Amino acid sequence: MSYKSILVHVDEAPRVAERIRLAVELALQDDGHLLGVAMTGIARALYQNAIVDEQDPNLALHLNFLRERANRALEQFGPLVQRLGLQDFAQRVVDDDPGAGLSVMARHADLVVIGQADPEHVSTSAGSDFPAQVLTHSGRPVLVVPYAGLPLPASAQGGPARRVMLAWNASREAARAVHEALPLLRRAERVHVAVFDADNQRALHGDAPGAELLQYLARHGIEADVLLRQSPRAGLLKRPTGTGEALLSLVAEQNCDLLVLGAYGHSRFRETLLGGVTRTVLESMTVPVLMAH
Repeated sequence: MSYKSILVHVDEAPRVAERIRLAVELALQDDGHLLGVAMTGIARALYQNAIVDEQDPNLALHLNFLRERANRALEQFGPLVQRLGLQDFAQRVVDDDPGAGLSVMARHADLVVIGQADPEHVSTSAGSDFPAQVLTHSGRPVLVVPYAGLPLPASAQGGPARRVMLAWNASREAARAVHEALPLLRRAERVHVAVFDADNQRALHGDAPGAELLQYLARHGIEADVLLRQSPRAGLLKRPTGTGEALLSLVAEQNCDLLVLGAYGHSRFRETLLGGVTRTVLESMTVPVLMAH
């Protein structure tokens, strides 16, 4: 398994170059193809339902503005990719809103790389629910890059991910995330498996939480260790709370530069959003997060 086809979302976010650089590093590792896509924000449904009349002069001006903005976002893409040493790449402007458009295009890729929603630059952001929409509807693993960028060039770190944290709750989503992350895990120097509140899911975890996952990883040539942790408990029933915050704290404590997380959520995410841990990570992440749904 390798990432032979990578899709990266390109916009006018202040640190978009960091996102592109990480996507290039991943493509170089597997001799893969990289496609940079800028979305105009014009919903495809408007065309399909014949709602848009491009002959309207006022509308034509607005459409031209949106397309010029998308093309402007792509201006740095080609030169940057070439400077980083990748020759197998392409770029495209697509008339669609970012969430729906990227979700469709991602289905022809092994991995899609997007940016975390930036609350301070809403004018250039695809929206706070954009990562959740792509994650929920693309059918592909999604690598979300913090809007603050990366601390060091990936080449200076020795690769896109040296120390990886796997968030493991033995769920279907977590299992898929681990599988999708295998190309990165094989190259990592250290892999930790974080298991929170295993006592609440004894039927899934068994007597030795994480042990069977370690065996699975070992068969792929990956050495890992298990970190058992308890979330803060609250209420009369002492139910776990703040697991998302505790997970991010553990990532920082172990000096990890990638988090792998299985994202629980619903297709009607605009009403229900994603699970609490996923939502917390998407809002507060400081390292790239590889998610699968």
